[in-house]
Amino acid sequence: MTTSACATVAQVRFKELKSRIGLAAFVGVAAWIMAHSAWPLWWFLAVVATQYLDEAVFRPLRLNPEMPINRAYSALFCAVTVLTVTVYAGITAYLWFNGGQVGKIFAMVQCSGGLLHVSLHMHHDRRILFCSVTPHAAFFLGLPLIGAFSSQNWIELLIPVGGLLYMAHLVVAVRQSSMTTRVLREAKREADEHRRAAEIASAAKSDFLAVVSHEIRTPMNAVISAGNLLRRTRLSKPQQTHVTMLTDAGDVLMGLLNDVLDFSKIEAGKMQMEAAEMDVRERLTSLKRLWEPRAQANGVTLTVEVTRDVPDCLRTDPLRFQQILFNLMSNAIKFTTEGEIRVSADWDESTGRLSVAVRDSGCGIPPDRLVEVFNSFEQADVGTTRRFGGTGLGLAISRRLAELMGGSLVVDSVEGEGATFTLTLPVEVMARSVPAEAVPVSEVEGGSLAGRSILAAEDHAVNRQILTLLLEPHGCRLTLVENGALAVEAAATERFDAILMDMQMPVMDGIEASLRLRQEGINRDTPVIALTANALGSHREAWEAAGVDVFLTKPIDPAALAAALLDACTSARKAPPEAETEVA
Repeated sequence: MTTSACATVAQVRFKELKSRIGLAAFVGVAAWIMAHSAWPLWWFLAVVATQYLDEAVFRPLRLNPEMPINRAYSALFCAVTVLTVTVYAGITAYLWFNGGQVGKIFAMVQCSGGLLHVSLHMHHDRRILFCSVTPHAAFFLGLPLIGAFSSQNWIELLIPVGGLLYMAHLVVAVRQSSMTTRVLREAKREADEHRRAAEIASAAKSDFLAVVSHEIRTPMNAVISAGNLLRRTRLSKPQQTHVTMLTDAGDVLMGLLNDVLDFSKIEAGKMQMEAAEMDVRERLTSLKRLWEPRAQANGVTLTVEVTRDVPDCLRTDPLRFQQILFNLMSNAIKFTTEGEIRVSADWDESTGRLSVAVRDSGCGIPPDRLVEVFNSFEQADVGTTRRFGGTGLGLAISRRLAELMGGSLVVDSVEGEGATFTLTLPVEVMARSVPAEAVPVSEVEGGSLAGRSILAAEDHAVNRQILTLLLEPHGCRLTLVENGALAVEAAATERFDAILMDMQMPVMDGIEASLRLRQEGINRDTPVIALTANALGSHREAWEAAGVDVFLTKPIDPAALAAALLDACTSARKAPPEAETEVA
């Protein structure tokens, strides 16, 4: 008798307890109608008593399925099962001998039902199944035999023969049920194992992406920042060409990394859409300015058209809208060596949908590959990656983003004549908000970083040097420390206008340091800007939970860094007077 099988029986017995007692009450009433006496009442009381005795014996195992079962406990289970089933089936004999012809039929039906019930519910453990079936079988086969011999009506022997056939069919049904249950359990166990393996694989993939993102962004920060710093110096034309090649290659590498991270985020269902006002014409003009030099270098004309019907201001996710069109225009320029690329925006008033089509006169897509261009890591032919580069993720990400925004992205192409990618999005028409009057920088308090005191926690020596080269020209006073503990120590003695915080550092990481800064001290209200190579969504959430105001990723964008610091310094909350007095 295995613990797991017996525990399953205990669970089933408990679940069916009220049903058995209810059925016993019905059978008792029917028996009293067919043969008036007090015996059905005494039988029902005996059933209730034995059923609760059964529950009391099985309860410890039901509450503790891992409880070991010794021989004595196993024998007790069997004895109680035999007693309970014998009492329950006892009404069969009363009906057979006292209920007349109707009573005999009712007795056989009731007994066959009892056999079916115990067979289906007790088959988990063979010993308990045998103890349950035996009393029912004894009444089911014995009563017709006794009746046949006592009446000398030998044709009644066909009744136990029919009972044997019924029991044979029941055995087949029980075996099939047991087999099905075993298969389902094995399937569930395999599914659980697969799910656990998938969870482990997903966690491993997330950890891998986090490590890859961090380890790639850290050296790329040095590469791209060095290129940006070189641009500020006087360079010869060949040197300018080399720097351009350097920064372009860096942009391509970061684009590939961001594609992989975005794809992973979409797969995990963690990509979140944000709605904000957007000027379609302004966005498309900005994209044209970005891609037109590249198109002209390829000898291609880039044209942007927006119909008059398109509203001036729409509400959607501007960042994802721009990301999709960025991928489509990048794709068009990559595969177009002559002719033109035309971007056209149109508006459907009846459906409230914005459509943007990107048409190119490039090589086009073969019909047999057309349905696959939106698949992950798929490109038009096996030589595409070698000839043009890319991961094959851009279009897959673009379509998924379009679907997350409630729209669609489709393609129509003729091989050799070009392709047309059409983005359709449901958007909300907004009244253009009146822009606030521009205030001259000179009138804004602290509108410059000159004289501002900045604390930067960064463990990487190269990154500290890059921060120095990027921020010193602004005239700010930069205090550099190598870990979060030193940042907390520095912030305890000097008030800063803004704090730059890396994430992964020895001794104390940036999250812990930010939490400690927020707890107490003269810099508890000082804006903290996360400047980190950890760029996953989970990292952003961790920073937000730590009370960080701005999240910037490496490689460092000099303009974004300066803007974030300027905004932090000009909007910094003033410390309470008593805190400043203490410092003095």
